Amino acid sequence: MNIPTGFKTLTKVDEALKLIDERVTHKVEGYEEVEISEAMNRICYEDVISPVNVPPFNRAAMDGYAVKAEDTTSASIKNPIILKVIGCIDVGGAAGIELKPGCAIEISTGAPMPKGADAVIPYEETRRINEYIEVYSQVHPWKNVSLMGEDIKIGDIILKRGTIIRPWDIAVLASVNILKVKVLRKPVVGVLSTGSEVIEPGESIGEGKIWNSTKTMLKALILEDYGIPLDLGVVEDDENKICEKIMNALTKCDVIITTGGTSIGRSDKTVNAVKRVGGEIIFHGVSMRPGKPTAMAIVKGKPIVMLSGFPVAALTGYQNFVRRVLERICGIKFPPQPRIKAKIDRRIASQLGSREYLRVKVLRRGDEYIAIPLRLTGSGLLSSITQANGIVVIPENVEGYEEGDIVEVTLLRGVDEY
Repeated sequence: MNIPTGFKTLTKVDEALKLIDERVTHKVEGYEEVEISEAMNRICYEDVISPVNVPPFNRAAMDGYAVKAEDTTSASIKNPIILKVIGCIDVGGAAGIELKPGCAIEISTGAPMPKGADAVIPYEETRRINEYIEVYSQVHPWKNVSLMGEDIKIGDIILKRGTIIRPWDIAVLASVNILKVKVLRKPVVGVLSTGSEVIEPGESIGEGKIWNSTKTMLKALILEDYGIPLDLGVVEDDENKICEKIMNALTKCDVIITTGGTSIGRSDKTVNAVKRVGGEIIFHGVSMRPGKPTAMAIVKGKPIVMLSGFPVAALTGYQNFVRRVLERICGIKFPPQPRIKAKIDRRIASQLGSREYLRVKVLRRGDEYIAIPLRLTGSGLLSSITQANGIVVIPENVEGYEEGDIVEVTLLRGVDEY
């Protein structure tokens, strides 16, 4: 296969991911203890052990009568068993009463089982006659009873180290009366923009200048991925200044992202600057579109991911590689994005040997989904991101798709009706 002009060799996406897994050894260290109400989307620092049983006592699993199972032996509609009702236990109350043979105690769902009782007979299988009930079916021991520790036992691991804490995890913590939890320190991700043409939003625009949308997007992505973005500013295409920025940031950051200057043109200085500060280049040039110039290095043990300055290419590089780096340094796995099958509405050609990330607009028409391609090329076209609600990945060994082919779509947003 002929490699497109520029790079002598290109690293395949899967190979680049494997290299990240092998070469990224830096780990985020340290924790903070937070109230469980503040633990949402934080990373659990250590295994959390339950100090109690849930439920903390044997309790009724339905409304009815607490009984001794042996007292209901052979009960049937034709041969009911007669039991005397000697009391009532409501949910939230104490068991108090001890059940005697030949007796029953009325009980509500969730109420503690009285001493001596080992089953609950539901109302619908009985008939109340003043102080007595007729029982029309036999129950076995512990029928309709939630046993102490049935849900969680003392000593059970209720949250594993590395768990990204979700609302149901917070509910589990509350159920065992754990009010604070240790969470991993958030990774600090520095973002440095390079390019003599780049200015910050809010600055006065001049000829040949562009506002920095890529860094703004990356900082938002870092926040979404449980990190702390550190804005390292904008630096012109000058190797010495890029070197200085990177060296100053290394002690503050767990990861550094740069944007721009990753290709091999005369003004592309970033990769050489990283080499000058002792960076070991892991890969430079990936067989994917958009984002071919993406590069990665290790500097003083810290990963540096060098992304294109164009927003769409930077987004593809971030989603593929920066997220993998964050997984490695934090010891986590991000939740998978939702995927659906859709019918592509027109023919799409792609380049063999390169993995293509096609932005699509997915619409629902009746019982099927339709994927409308937006742009395959145009790594600087932000409008193709905002209009897209899905991504179709075209593998390296596929030369595009024909109209009507069924493709897998990774959803970025909700789907509208056709």
